[in-house]
Amino acid sequence: MSNNLRDIMTTDVESVSLLDNAYEVAEKMEKLNVGAMPVIEGDNLVGMITDRDLVLRGYAKKRSGSTAVSELMTKDLVVGTPDMTVDEASELMAKHQIRRLPVVENGKVVGIVSIGDLAVRNEYADEAGEALSEISQPSSPNIE
Repeated sequence: MSNNLRDIMTTDVESVSLLDNAYEVAEKMEKLNVGAMPVIEGDNLVGMITDRDLVLRGYAKKRSGSTAVSELMTKDLVVGTPDMTVDEASELMAKHQIRRLPVVENGKVVGIVSIGDLAVRNEYADEAGEALSEISQPSSPNIE
């Protein structure tokens, strides 16, 4: 059995564009029951926006629902490729503390892999557990 991202990634990926605003993104996330969406310009991936981005970069800073996606999205992206192994993806996700990895081919999003995608595949449970453990670690020690 192959163990690359092509085999486990979600391929029916909805996206938003730079023309969308925070309210439209939140509405689409709610409708689709997802917590992250790729931001596309033309056919190319230019960012990712998560429900956390909406809260921390948007509402927590008292920005309105009409705030442009470009002001809220993550621009420095970590991406995978369809031929990347599950181990490589898990290590990448753990290293960068991300729970969702867009899978890109020739600049276009062809899928997305989440920690959950790794976890539901029994043979990858260890990788998912390790990645989640590292992602859940605070990036700086707590001060008491």
